[in-house]
Amino acid sequence: MLLDAAQAARENSYSPYSRFKVGAAVLTDDGKIFSGTNIENSSYGLTVCAERNAIFAAASAGHRKFKALALITQKLKGQKFNSPCGACRQVMSEFLSPDTPIYIAVLDGNKRTAYCKKLSELMPFPFDKFTEK
Repeated sequence: MLLDAAQAARENSYSPYSRFKVGAAVLTDDGKIFSGTNIENSSYGLTVCAERNAIFAAASAGHRKFKALALITQKLKGQKFNSPCGACRQVMSEFLSPDTPIYIAVLDGNKRTAYCKKLSELMPFPFDKFTEK
């Protein structure tokens, strides 16, 4: 279900420069699903990834706790799966617990293959929130 939402979001990708479509979806603690896709810009630094768009959509609706995140891309030659970029990993570490499952899927034609990693495996040393001690 979560991967299906990510795959549906991927169809709305705005990726005229890379032609690399990505879809993502997050599952909130209360069972709601929010999705997002990558939105590119000719000024590349202004591009926003699917994972961050999904998390930001949920956070904008008032959600702060998540059970899982899924993302889907097309298969790249020589790669098993395509993991989130560093910026997305850092944003995930702000909202997801280290043991949150991250489902990473690739499309190879009509075949979808999914892998699961914990956030702590993808981002073992996040920049932590500032707290006074």
